[in-house]
Amino acid sequence: MQLIGSGTAGCLAATESTPACSRRLQPTSALMAAGFSLIELLIVMAVAAILVAIAYGSYSNEMVRTHRVAAQNAMLEIANRQQQHFISNRSYATSLTPLGYALPTEVAQRYTITLAADNTATPPTFLITMTPVAGSSQAEDGNLTLNQAGVKTPEDKWK
Repeated sequence: MQLIGSGTAGCLAATESTPACSRRLQPTSALMAAGFSLIELLIVMAVAAILVAIAYGSYSNEMVRTHRVAAQNAMLEIANRQQQHFISNRSYATSLTPLGYALPTEVAQRYTITLAADNTATPPTFLITMTPVAGSSQAEDGNLTLNQAGVKTPEDKWK
């Protein structure tokens, strides 16, 4: 048994029931506030789950946008090299090899590229198309195109 109080007039925790001793054994409001109820924990968990769902959606959208920008930068680099190839060879290339360019890994994992050139047209033309790989995070994003005149489609994806 534990002695509560000081001196010899203390109360034994298990046996005393006098008013002075019982007052000391009553839980105080500070002790009652030391924990959380199950309802409070569930509410906090529900709010946290909602915030995580919102954050994950925003994160996913930003990652799609980031990968699209990487593909667009690769397309602009290829268009620049096409123009240099045209100046040197009087024709546009139909593959990346004559341009001395390889797609960056992060782009090649999410997009396939198609180079189409019509060197018999007056003036000659080319079209670069990036098609998202099926099953990748970019699959719902749609194709990106860029031609020799600098026309970029779809316009809303190039802003």
